[in-house]
Amino acid sequence: MAREELTRLTGNGNGECGEDDCPNVYGTERGTFVVQGDVSDAFTPPMGEGLVEIPESVLREAVRALGW
Repeated sequence: MAREELTRLTGNGNGECGEDDCPNVYGTERGTFVVQGDVSDAFTPPMGEGLVEIPESVLREAVRALGW
């Protein structure tokens, strides 16, 4: 899936991070989410999965964008 196929819910690029290097939350056409953040080593996830860490403010922004 290409980034262009996702709906960016956070990080409009006007903040401190620029266009592509911020923690972000994206929505997919399937109703799922893709999260961009710092890689976390809190524990080893199952094969095929990964862990990222995002600030609470990013999750709150995504919730507001969805109108929840």
